Amino acid sequence: MPRMLDVSDDVRAEIGDEEAERLLGGDSAPGSYDCTSCRTPGDTDRERTSTVLFVGEETAVLAFAHAACIPSQVVAVSEEQLQGAVRSIQGEGDQAGAPQLPAPATMPTLTAAPDGPVQAELGVTSGLVLVGGDLHPALVVEPLGPIARAGTNGPVDVFLPLLIEQGFAPVATVEKVPPSTPGWSVLLAMGQLHAILMPGVAGSQPTAWWQAHQAMQVAPEWRSAVNKTKRVLVFAAPVGTIGSQPREDLLREALDRAASAGRLVATTMPLAGT
Repeated sequence: MPRMLDVSDDVRAEIGDEEAERLLGGDSAPGSYDCTSCRTPGDTDRERTSTVLFVGEETAVLAFAHAACIPSQVVAVSEEQLQGAVRSIQGEGDQAGAPQLPAPATMPTLTAAPDGPVQAELGVTSGLVLVGGDLHPALVVEPLGPIARAGTNGPVDVFLPLLIEQGFAPVATVEKVPPSTPGWSVLLAMGQLHAILMPGVAGSQPTAWWQAHQAMQVAPEWRSAVNKTKRVLVFAAPVGTIGSQPREDLLREALDRAASAGRLVATTMPLAGT
């Protein structure tokens, strides 16, 4: 019986047409599975399912996810992460057996500035933020240095103007959920944060605006919240505005100060594939 599977062109190119057709025909696809993103059960006979191919240095693992969580795609991971995924998929361990990664606030990454190839080192922190009386899963992005426009050397920091040009909204108060920015999304896979995706050029596939060097582990409460809302509030501020806050209440206070000073922009992003 044919399964309700999505096999992207990238996955098909990796596994080959023959195996892709076997999956789509139901010969080699499971009926039930645990979603590699939200870790809850799925059924390929009853709900649209994404094929997700995790590729390491030497091996690859094909996993399955609710199409509402993430789209079918190829995800590059370290060999250590891949072995953790193999143990999880084969039932040799639970989520706690996956590799433990550094805290989000300590993981700067290298990314392209929104309007060009200028490289900028960013810090990304995850946390739950109280907005309008409800807790929302959020990411806070802050460069580790001033950001210059592509083709220039500064000295003016244009991080916020660049993001406003891309659709991020200036935030005067953190009491309202920010509007969404079409084409942007947050990629969560294997219950971990992989990337913030931005629209591709001329209708092409989305590209990574920010990508973790290693998948970023998030708190169970954050993951539970995002699996319910299917969206993430993404705040951004210039270097030195927010800093590394040890508690979520202090993070909220820092966001409030940044908003009052006119040094905060934000948008609401869906999970990739939603």
